[in-house]
Amino acid sequence: MNKKVVVLGGGSGLSSLLRSLKQYPIDITAIVSVCDDGGSTGVLREEFNIPAVGDIRKVLIALSETEPLVFDLFDYRFQTTSDLDGHAVGNLLLTAMKNITGNLSDGIEALSKVLNLKGKVVPLTEDSVVLMAEMEDGDIVEGEHHITVDKRKIKRVFYKENPTPTLGALKAIEEADLIILSMGSLFTSIIPNLICDKIVSAIENSPAKIMYICNIVTQPGETDNFTVTDHVEMLNQYLGKRKVDVVIANNGPIHPDLAHKYETLERKDPVRYDVENFKKMDNQVIGDDLVTVSHNMLRHNEVKLGFHVFSYLMQL
Repeated sequence: MNKKVVVLGGGSGLSSLLRSLKQYPIDITAIVSVCDDGGSTGVLREEFNIPAVGDIRKVLIALSETEPLVFDLFDYRFQTTSDLDGHAVGNLLLTAMKNITGNLSDGIEALSKVLNLKGKVVPLTEDSVVLMAEMEDGDIVEGEHHITVDKRKIKRVFYKENPTPTLGALKAIEEADLIILSMGSLFTSIIPNLICDKIVSAIENSPAKIMYICNIVTQPGETDNFTVTDHVEMLNQYLGKRKVDVVIANNGPIHPDLAHKYETLERKDPVRYDVENFKKMDNQVIGDDLVTVSHNMLRHNEVKLGFHVFSYLMQL
């Protein structure tokens, strides 16, 4: 029987990780945060009072094993002067399936059959949650989009109203052999999964090891000047009685020209591999040159990433 892996996250980082993991004989469940409120997703949330579907669309595409043309269909965005402008077809299909089946989880399951998914996708919650942030100066910012564009340092994030997690998410954590916190925006993609009390309780009661895949670069306002250790210590604050057991982190070089581009245009710096602080974390660190460049953008090397995750899993 294949080992069971649960991946929590959101955004492009989660999709990248899932593309690497689906190459291996493992049972994958992706738990997706649903607090995004920008772009097409934000418009659909406001009109239909539904959880965010944008990241779910990306995850479905990442785990799908159907024809490439279907990927293009789900990601296709209308360019028009009508109300359809900017909407992704996949977002509209998810919204329609939620209305047809009565809830987002069943809608995802129905589309999963069409897409021949290598794994399961479950939303963190069926609630239309609103992410809130307390900034370092004490101001409260409402909504993920506003939090992301606000470059002030974040002190903490919380939900406007406590969400009820889906049974699928709780069951997956309960049965997991490995729980992975994926790379991605720490405060707006990863931690939103850990500010739900029942999710944290499920993780606390799970015998599974907890793995974190660290970002390659920092995020303005979220993780400025963060090292690998800083990322792990922040996550540990939200994990209740549990702590991160193993970290996969980049220790390879980033070309100076590309690093300069990220620093000047996006205010992002390479996450420092601070090996001198690893002992105080009391966990295993798997370091490797994980950097690859695609379309002049820094990305995790998906081949190496999948290999390290699977190798660790086989040791459990």
